Amino acid sequence: MAAVLLSGVVGGALNTVVGSGTLVTFPVLLAVGLPPVTATVSNALGLVPGSVGGAIGYRRELRGQRRRVLRLGAWVLPGGLVGAGLLLALPTSAFDTIVPVLVGLALVLVALQPLINERVRRRRGRTGRAAPRDGGPALRAGLALASVYGGYFSASQGTVYLSLLGAFLDEPLQRLNAVKTLLVGGVNTVAAGFFLFAAEFDWTAVLLVAAGSAVGGRTGAGLGRRLSPAVLRGVVLGWGTVALVLLLAR
Repeated sequence: MAAVLLSGVVGGALNTVVGSGTLVTFPVLLAVGLPPVTATVSNALGLVPGSVGGAIGYRRELRGQRRRVLRLGAWVLPGGLVGAGLLLALPTSAFDTIVPVLVGLALVLVALQPLINERVRRRRGRTGRAAPRDGGPALRAGLALASVYGGYFSASQGTVYLSLLGAFLDEPLQRLNAVKTLLVGGVNTVAAGFFLFAAEFDWTAVLLVAAGSAVGGRTGAGLGRRLSPAVLRGVVLGWGTVALVLLLAR
């Protein structure tokens, strides 16, 4: 119980700062004896309070972004529901193939984000077009697809979101991280709501992860705000690389 609670604290903080908290909580839930699907659905519900705590911590960065969050949320929530359905429909062996590929792609996008942003700014400078406030159709489609993955297995979901937001929105990284935190929380909430009617939870694990993630999410927001964009990107790449190695070693 102590290990699960501590994993919730660390996972909630990482979800706010980086977006890979599941890669801390999920292995611990497996280690204490939960079946993979039960561990996944219990983890999804348990991490919801962490996103709430992270959003509270990032409330300053969220000012003026209410419309953006609502518009993007309308695209990510249905994707999360589809992903939750796929989790129960596909064999657990699909984890081994699908998850490492998506995490690796997310890392490439994060690493190339400064180059992508610079090329986008140059193109807009030549054409005289301003950056779309909500990122345009490409961002919405990308987030919708990423949310299917998030509802299926949320590891590094936030990393994918952050890479997409950074590529299509001309905003400081901290403001994008705040939006990412809300979107991840929304997808986790939708997926967990679906699982309530279609899957079996371990309620002890849910309560322990929830209590830990609520504390970790709030703490993670304060930590993430102190990091410069370059350092934050480095943290994302470093932890994402560790996550990818862990996934390939499973």
